[in-house]
Amino acid sequence: MIPSDTLSRWQSALPFWISYLLIPLIWVTSLAGDWWVLLVPLSTWWAFSVLDHLTGLNLENADPDTPDVGLRWYILLTNLWAPIQFLTLFGLIWFVTRSDLSTAERVGVFFGMGVISGTIGINYSHELMHQKGRLERWLGDILLAMVLYSHFRSEHLLVHHRHVGTPRDPVTARYNEGFHRFYPRVLRQSLLSSFRAERKKLARKDRPWTDPANPFWRYWALQGAMLLLALLIGGWSGVALFLIQAGTAIWQLELVNYVEHYGLTRKYLGEGKYEHVHPRHSWNASQKASNWLLINLQRHSDHHYKPNRRFPLLQHHTQDAAPQLPYGYPVMTIAAMIPPLWRRVMNPRVRAWRRQYYPEITDWRPYNKAQNPQPRT
Repeated sequence: MIPSDTLSRWQSALPFWISYLLIPLIWVTSLAGDWWVLLVPLSTWWAFSVLDHLTGLNLENADPDTPDVGLRWYILLTNLWAPIQFLTLFGLIWFVTRSDLSTAERVGVFFGMGVISGTIGINYSHELMHQKGRLERWLGDILLAMVLYSHFRSEHLLVHHRHVGTPRDPVTARYNEGFHRFYPRVLRQSLLSSFRAERKKLARKDRPWTDPANPFWRYWALQGAMLLLALLIGGWSGVALFLIQAGTAIWQLELVNYVEHYGLTRKYLGEGKYEHVHPRHSWNASQKASNWLLINLQRHSDHHYKPNRRFPLLQHHTQDAAPQLPYGYPVMTIAAMIPPLWRRVMNPRVRAWRRQYYPEITDWRPYNKAQNPQPRT
């Protein structure tokens, strides 16, 4: 007989396990070939958009002081994903490079795999990198190595959370900055800023960047190992398919990054200082189905306010405390790919946010151009 409290916890966690259905789905579509290979991206973008409409919003909040012992099923969810994604990715490389699938079908399969490793894998690595346990952090590093984006951990923890909503944060999308300008900028700047942050961290201990403690050595080793394994399993075709998957995953991540903070800025206080981070500095979305898929990532306002909270404890914030997206990420990321549509939907909301939270600021031009004074490093 299963104890009632254990059963209740398992039932509350069960919807978040929906991401695991993508694993058999991509195998089925790989075996079927033809247009079926597009089913994975269609299911994550379109199906969850429909499900959001049908399931509505989740405005309830869990007790934020719930201990980890009460979150076992949620923790297991993120910890299991790394080995499962690893086996899926390299299993697909082995299968597809030995199959009679056409080049277009192979590209389609690994585009779908990239949607999975970006939408789910990088998202789960984001949850894992915020934890204190060594195992969880290592699992996060392994997930990021599978998409050749290991520096995201350093950038996110040392740069993004510290400087979000300021010109020092590459990931904060500026007002009127379209995604197609944001994307190449953030690829370049986030790599440089993450390396500089780790170098400065070592310099404070009088160590050079070449010190073994620099995590970039681990990043490069893990990424090199992933590429070598792809080569050994699938030859150069395997490496090419691996790169398609990685590129798709990175694009998915940065689409979400673009949406999360578009046009939102922290007030400059003078002398290189900015106000503290509040829920109002991230867009909030509480669409139920897409938050199941994305393990509450859309409750991003609370994540930046309390970065150490595990995903089931992230809180919904009302319009009084945080700006609200009109739709969940599946719809908003598609809109972001169409800049005129994006500006039509989001620019009035950014202006309304400014009027609501910062009525005293009448000249937003320095903020729009990201030229407000630099904070101290």
